[in-house]
Amino acid sequence: MRLTVIVTIILLPRYLWNMLLLIFQVYISDLTELFTWTCSRCNDLTKGFEMIELVVDVQSCLQAFVGVAHDLNSIIIAFRGTQEHSIRNWIEDLFWKQLDLNYPGMPDAMVHHGFYFAYHNTTLRPVILSAVQNARELYGNIDVIITGHSMGGALASFCALDLSVNYGMQEVQLMTFGQPRVGNAAFVSYFIKHVPRTVRVTNENDIVPHLPPYYTYFPRKTYHHFPIEVWLHDTGEGNQTYVVENICDGSGEDPACSRSVRGNSISDHLKYYGIELGSDSSGSCKIVMDNNIGQYHTDLGGSIILSRDPTTSSFLKSKLSTDALSSSV
Repeated sequence: MRLTVIVTIILLPRYLWNMLLLIFQVYISDLTELFTWTCSRCNDLTKGFEMIELVVDVQSCLQAFVGVAHDLNSIIIAFRGTQEHSIRNWIEDLFWKQLDLNYPGMPDAMVHHGFYFAYHNTTLRPVILSAVQNARELYGNIDVIITGHSMGGALASFCALDLSVNYGMQEVQLMTFGQPRVGNAAFVSYFIKHVPRTVRVTNENDIVPHLPPYYTYFPRKTYHHFPIEVWLHDTGEGNQTYVVENICDGSGEDPACSRSVRGNSISDHLKYYGIELGSDSSGSCKIVMDNNIGQYHTDLGGSIILSRDPTTSSFLKSKLSTDALSSSV
């Protein structure tokens, strides 16, 4: 029997585990259970989370939510990964994505238009921005933590940069799992200047972080990862192996981390820290929802948006009641 032990080389912030669990939830296809936080895998794993906005861009098969994690005193934005009929097809397509779009306002910074437009030109962006602004009006300038797995990591990256550059939010943190490269070295320099609190987790031989390919001989014209990478990998011998977290160098392309292996595993892409990351239903972009839920509407493109007013939350009512009781004593 294989014995697996997690060894932490450097103590990462405790929200590393919380972010992974929230990504685990964003793959849920039952929107009613996800929005009301009554899904079987919600409160048991991530207690004290308060959903504010849930959006599904049906046309592009994208899903994200915004909420408040009171134990972290942070606004959370979580993006779902790709929901293709075959993840293999999506991965094969990553081999051929070209740097074909100049990032606005930054000379020489190049990204792929598909990654950029998936965030900037869909329903996700305006819904997320509105929800974040509403939450900050209520809770103040608390941290904003953005997370995503796979393609969701690419979307999370553009969202983090958007909030920092275009909305002046200096409290933005980014943590992604198994994300692909999204831009060139000039883009990475620009990105890390504005979103320095960034952690990018990779796992063993996960194929997606190796894509689109990095070409050593063309460092200025090739895709490039941003730091800091945390590479999860096994060590040990025989039946006793250990999962080690390697904190990589500041280059984003540390040859001693995930680039030290071939990176050819889809299964390593779909499981991080032993948690399966993927849809809870078969098929592509399946959505289940109770149409009687009162807080949802659709836009002209058929996207589904579920919203709630955080001022009516049970948490806030409880907090106000507690404060009032304390002041009366």
